[in-house]
Amino acid sequence: MKKILLVFMMLMSTVAVFGQKTISGIINDGDGKPLASASVTIEEPGKNAILAYGISNSKGEYKVTFNSSESNLDLKIKAFNQRPILQSIKNEDQKINFSMDSQATEIQEVRLKTKLITKKGDTISYDLKSFENKNDRTLADVLKKIPGIEVNKDGTVLYQGEAINKFYVNGKDLMEGGYGTVNNSLPKDAVSKVEVLENHQPVSILRDKVPSEQAALNIKLKKSVTMTGRGEIGAGFSPLLWNVKLTPMFFGQKNQWVINYKANNNGESVENEGNLLAFGSRWEGKRTQATSNRWINVETAAVPELPEKRYLLNNVHFFSANLLTNPFKNKEWELKANANYTNNAIERESYNSTVFSDGTSIVRNYFNNLYSNKAKGELIFTKNAKKGFFKNTTTWTGMWNDNNADIFNSRSNIFAAENLNAPTFNFTNSLSSILPWKDKLFNVMSYVSIQNDRQTLFSTPGIYSPVQNSSIYNSLEQYLSVKSINTTHSASVGFSYRKWTFTPEAGINVNFNSMKSYLSGMNGNQSTLFDLSYQNNLEWNEVQPYTQVGLNYKSQNLNLNITLPVNFYAIDYNDNLRGTGKTISKTRFEPNLFASYDFASFFKLWAFGSINNNFGNFGDVYEGNILTNPAFVQLKNSPIPANTSRNASTRLEYRNPLNNLFFNVSYRIGNNTSNLVTNRIIDQQTGNTSIIVEENDNTSKSNSQRAEIGKYFPKFKTNLSVNFTNSNSTNYSKVNSVFFATKNESQAFGLKFNNTYFSWLSVDYNLSMNWRKSTDTFSNSTNKNGGWNHNVATYIYPSENHTFGFIWDDITTNLENESYRNSFFDLSYQYTWVKRKIDFEFKWLNIGNKKIYETVLVDSQNNSITRNTFKIRPSQFMFTVKFNFK
Repeated sequence: MKKILLVFMMLMSTVAVFGQKTISGIINDGDGKPLASASVTIEEPGKNAILAYGISNSKGEYKVTFNSSESNLDLKIKAFNQRPILQSIKNEDQKINFSMDSQATEIQEVRLKTKLITKKGDTISYDLKSFENKNDRTLADVLKKIPGIEVNKDGTVLYQGEAINKFYVNGKDLMEGGYGTVNNSLPKDAVSKVEVLENHQPVSILRDKVPSEQAALNIKLKKSVTMTGRGEIGAGFSPLLWNVKLTPMFFGQKNQWVINYKANNNGESVENEGNLLAFGSRWEGKRTQATSNRWINVETAAVPELPEKRYLLNNVHFFSANLLTNPFKNKEWELKANANYTNNAIERESYNSTVFSDGTSIVRNYFNNLYSNKAKGELIFTKNAKKGFFKNTTTWTGMWNDNNADIFNSRSNIFAAENLNAPTFNFTNSLSSILPWKDKLFNVMSYVSIQNDRQTLFSTPGIYSPVQNSSIYNSLEQYLSVKSINTTHSASVGFSYRKWTFTPEAGINVNFNSMKSYLSGMNGNQSTLFDLSYQNNLEWNEVQPYTQVGLNYKSQNLNLNITLPVNFYAIDYNDNLRGTGKTISKTRFEPNLFASYDFASFFKLWAFGSINNNFGNFGDVYEGNILTNPAFVQLKNSPIPANTSRNASTRLEYRNPLNNLFFNVSYRIGNNTSNLVTNRIIDQQTGNTSIIVEENDNTSKSNSQRAEIGKYFPKFKTNLSVNFTNSNSTNYSKVNSVFFATKNESQAFGLKFNNTYFSWLSVDYNLSMNWRKSTDTFSNSTNKNGGWNHNVATYIYPSENHTFGFIWDDITTNLENESYRNSFFDLSYQYTWVKRKIDFEFKWLNIGNKKIYETVLVDSQNNSITRNTFKIRPSQFMFTVKFNFK
């Protein structure tokens, strides 16, 4: 499959590049003045199909690139109040100028027909109303039906398989990457169209100088000043259920704001709306999503591969507020203030039975109560103008986690109680400024991050853990404290020559990190500290100066970006308890590039390549054992890691808004050389595992191919897309000190279909299938498994006020001769008060009242088969009132 796709891509690109022709020139009116916005189309004689098209600019200039095997072609030119031109041309490169005669036409009747998809330059516009069905209420409902656009489970919006870099509403970036709230709660009735901004460079002063490979989304509202929003209030039972969603929004020319409160215990993780999904351009500074620097944890029940609403046992409250305003008369300056708070409690329960090749077995029961609180505040001050750029982002984040676990292990016949208390505090400030001086651009960037983590793990009884002499203690306490300061500072100057932009840059990254840990045994109120082998007091400091030159070329069809950096790595590791240490000093050349080429009007060819080095991260080396969870001890007394990764990829895209057809084919290849492997030491008597990192050179390899095609059929009001992915990888590791290779092969197939042909019926169908094969030299065996799942959502509209819905989720996992199939059915009825735009919904979820979900898994490295059983949500009934604020 890999070779077929590669040959296909080469043939496509070869035919397209070498077979294309270009016609260009100037279009004037009868007085000799340039005509702007005249449309130029190329067609094959006798065929009502457009090969390529172009639009004349303000100077009357046009350019059209096309492919055809015909010797002669038809060229058509149309412009408002001008007589159309039809001329036969030869299939060759040429320049032709045209003069159009004026033609006044009396219009007796006007009929407007909205185009589904239109393209102008790098902007593709979708008429939202053309893709919606009667049951859709929000932007997110419709967005996933648009050809060329996908929405991931985490809310990330993809265009042609790649994540967008910006999400605008009326041209303003209120959410600064955390656009999930707007996407999920903006009423579709407030939106006129969705614009995809291809090759979008968010920094205005860098447009036409520094290209971008990513696209952005701009949501155009029907009104320039819009007060809107979405709300839901619901209740149900089995057990007592509730759901509240209140999200008022305001989008004006000077101010925008969104207030959001969402809370439920019905299995929806609304707190994810606070996640960053887009990070903009590197020239805007460094954006990160603060996370706990977690080294230890309790044992947790596994999560089934089901839609979240089927298994998540939660009780969540999420509040967020986002404000954008222009504080000065000069509207180029923007001030944004964002804040959110999460309080969340999650229950998990699972059971697994592992049978080893010698017939012995281990049964484990897991029950978790996971509690989390998170608060975040952010201030962003921005000027994004053609004559200068400034952006300063200040962020405060606090996280307080308290996780509990009750575990039963049949082999040791022990019930264990576990608790982790883990507060985290983070402060970040990012600054980027670009100033013009004559024909040059000066950029200064500064980033500072300070984070403190404290983690305390309790495990009862002590004998449960694989720790020396642990049986004499009632409980164990693992304490760990982590402090980190990370800074990045850089300066660059950019200057242009014709279509080239050169950007020399120098900078330095400095990281200071420290970690202290100890393990103690508890008997009543008496605490005994374990010896030095279970203690750490270390420092990990990094200094990375670098210099680089960026080369950017931008023409009408070609974008090229080459970065040529020379990085110096200096790492100093010190163990203050043992008086030992490790250092490394390396200089590396790490080039990367991307290029895109537009041809034949609708095609785009991408190429990417990079070489990167990594000499370890804080936490890769420590010489004292750490109880990373109560059944797992880890030691990393190894050399400093040294990894080199090389990656290359290419992608061919086709985007034709004239016939609503989109497709892309991509190929990626990479390898990673490393000096270390992990050695898992498994105790089959208890099932407990210890990890040791050892020195052993190895090279892992991976490659993948992906193809996707999507088309909208206006006549049948149907959107259809198909995708296929093939992946291969080879990795190396150790089990019980035996070195071996594992080869993995996987394929995935996806199908998406939605239809609104009948006014009384709409159907959405999603299918995904996967096949996996794993072969290793440790057990000399090959394991195959796979599965498939599909979702059908059908809605019937007997009248304007009534909607009946049926949802069917079917998930199947296969392993050799075993198969586990799990089906779920939902029913809904919705009455709509059309005048007030209020919905009253009754929904019955999991009609079959399935309470458990089962899977089977083979682990060739452990010579074992594991059967998992997960507790999921039972049958439940919900009544919900849904409404728009305006």
